[in-house]
Amino acid sequence: MKVREKTAGRGRSSGRRTGRRGSALAGAAMVATLLGSVLMPQTASAAGDAEEDVRGGKRLPAVIDGGAWDAGHVQGMALDRKGGHMYFSFTNLLVKTDLRGNPVGSVTGFTGHLGDLDFNERDGRLYGSLEYKDAESFYIAVFDADRIDRMGIDAETSDVVSTVYLKEVVKDYTADMDGNGVFDGDTADTRDHRYGCSGIDGVAFGPDLGGRGERKRGAPLLTVAYGIYSNNARSDNDHQVLLQYDVRRWKKYERPLSESAPHTSGPAHTDGKYFAYTGNTTYGVQNLEYDAASRNWQLAVYEGKKPEFPNYSLFTVDGTRPAVRGPVRGQPEPEQGKLLTLAKEGLHDPATGVRGWQAPGEYGLVSLDDGRYYVAESGTVEENGVEKQTGRAVLHRWTGRTPNPLAPVRGATR
Repeated sequence: MKVREKTAGRGRSSGRRTGRRGSALAGAAMVATLLGSVLMPQTASAAGDAEEDVRGGKRLPAVIDGGAWDAGHVQGMALDRKGGHMYFSFTNLLVKTDLRGNPVGSVTGFTGHLGDLDFNERDGRLYGSLEYKDAESFYIAVFDADRIDRMGIDAETSDVVSTVYLKEVVKDYTADMDGNGVFDGDTADTRDHRYGCSGIDGVAFGPDLGGRGERKRGAPLLTVAYGIYSNNARSDNDHQVLLQYDVRRWKKYERPLSESAPHTSGPAHTDGKYFAYTGNTTYGVQNLEYDAASRNWQLAVYEGKKPEFPNYSLFTVDGTRPAVRGPVRGQPEPEQGKLLTLAKEGLHDPATGVRGWQAPGEYGLVSLDDGRYYVAESGTVEENGVEKQTGRAVLHRWTGRTPNPLAPVRGATR
């Protein structure tokens, strides 16, 4: 069995997004064969030392191995601390493990793009971005987490998954920006797609970005980040776009997943639309995470390509500063929007005013709300002539140091 580092470029391969920040996944101790298509993940004791969980005294492993799968690369992760489970999105496959990395369930059969994930502690359900670009349909997939209790659950024929259609995303994705009466479809080489919208990816629960009184102290809002096409020839794609929704009102919209007949049941309006000026990135915010300890939002991306920008891979939005109304730069017509502020931390590019970091997180980022994060590592292994995708959740501490503020904890390195 061959194990090798993931080296895919930041482009598209077989219709899936890839990134060039690979993580070396060598070492035979990492893997042992599991029946079928899964590789048995490394256990916490084999991976290294565990760390005490400040919220409740449980010990969290330094590494949680998501296994190896004949699927797309790892797109995101979510942690259910109370239940003791980690969830991994592998583009067209959802995997649920315990905290020792043992697989306990999976949801299969997605033909669209399953992206970033977050676990909602209030309703015990898992939320993920789900794209069907050819059908011009973008959803939040809602998983009944407790019922993911066996391997190979079918996303369509079971009732474990429901979906909610995001009309605001569809409107921006299909916008005929050049006014020629023709929507050019899933391509970056066009003036179409408002803000350069390529769909959605990052998702996270957190407070109201507008800081509106009672809502700020109320239930967390689901925050959904746009994918943004990489295009150096246009100037209206230099913001990250975040939408917020109060999911407590979503039951009436939820419908079963039907890939052959996509539905359009979803909220007519968002509960907030926000813009963060970072410069263009490759497919926008891949992973979005709110950290309650700092009250900041982390936006992990595939680096952009515009030479006039610093092209950082991680941006921090200052969550203590509510959005302010102002001009959305670079638009074809003057436009006002709710603007977010990048935290005065990390690297600083004086020419653009953009701040950020050269740090990982684009494959998965989970805040423990105490200065620690699980960061996903993506790689590939070859088993019986078949290349499989691997994913590991590796525990890091936030140090605030530049250029990379995330440092692996003891026991997390090989």
